Amino acid sequence: MATHRRTVKRVTEDADEIAHGDLNMAAAALLYDMAALQSASRSQFGYKRAAKAVVGLPVSVADLVAAGTLKDVPFIGPSSARIIAEVVEQGCSPTVEAAIAQSAKRSDVTSRRAYRGAYLSHFALQRALGAPLGRGVVGRADYRGDFQMHSTWSDGGESIATMAQACMDLGHSCLGITDHSYGLPIAGGVTMEDIARQQKEIDKLNSKLAGRFRIFKGIEANILADGELDLQPDERQAFEFVVASPHSVLRRTHDQTPRMLAAVEARGVAILGHPRGRVFNSRPGVSADWLRIFEAAAERRVAIELDGNWHRQDIDYELARHALDAGCLFALDSDAHSIGELRFSEYAIAHARLAGIPKERVINCWTNEELSEWMRERRRIAD
Repeated sequence: MATHRRTVKRVTEDADEIAHGDLNMAAAALLYDMAALQSASRSQFGYKRAAKAVVGLPVSVADLVAAGTLKDVPFIGPSSARIIAEVVEQGCSPTVEAAIAQSAKRSDVTSRRAYRGAYLSHFALQRALGAPLGRGVVGRADYRGDFQMHSTWSDGGESIATMAQACMDLGHSCLGITDHSYGLPIAGGVTMEDIARQQKEIDKLNSKLAGRFRIFKGIEANILADGELDLQPDERQAFEFVVASPHSVLRRTHDQTPRMLAAVEARGVAILGHPRGRVFNSRPGVSADWLRIFEAAAERRVAIELDGNWHRQDIDYELARHALDAGCLFALDSDAHSIGELRFSEYAIAHARLAGIPKERVINCWTNEELSEWMRERRRIAD
């Protein structure tokens, strides 16, 4: 037992070093600070573009600074390069702090800093995917399919057939299509009449792909402010699985525990999608007693989603550890709206690895038979 505790402690420390030692993200955050301080839109754009370039780097900015090659990275000009070098050499940027101290926009920068916690850069993502973070912890090789994505039936950019082929090209063997429900018209929510036609299309594709690939029939239902869903219980029965996600009241600071508990306990819900609804540098998302929500989800075997969309990364590895301790199942999804975004599932996997989540607790690693049975159980559970 003592040996096991030491192993868990070491793995956790390794994971924290990867995330907390993410100089690329630290540098990018300060570039976003500088963007917020600019009065000229051109200067704002320049710093934001430099920040995005840093976030997407496959190598550490520390290595680039040491090699003197930071200037060769597209979109990183002299001012941005100086800030990045300060972060690498000093752990902070006197240039940015002086600019904040002299600016009338100090409060805006301070508030935005609270919206960046536990996000990973692409370099940190790669480290998390490749690091030996414990036996049995989920990895890319275990991943069979993605259970939140959108097609041209709602606000996605590709057909279901195209998304399926792209998933097969990534080595996946299944997917769950989850176009937005009709209660979210801003995202092109589909009517139940549309769903009937969509599911006939899915049946034809599944018949064509039989033995090679499986498409599960899902929907992303909207969690309303009172915790109700925008799909009635009998309508939810039309789907193999339902993802319930919040899309409103995401900037308020009041406690929304009852709202999220109601969604978890709603009939037919299989996955709690991007639970906080946070967005990098923009909004904090839902405030709630997440431990209570995780305990309720674990009891009902509702999976907690780690949404890999780069701007969401919701929930992150820190909060996911609490969900793991509570006994939750997990869904690691891309929330893709196009082929290129399918790779966002890697961010979800990376956060799961940093949280130490075993593959047995991840629905994306289950067989089609295991998935089908779990989905049937969710549909049978009454309010």
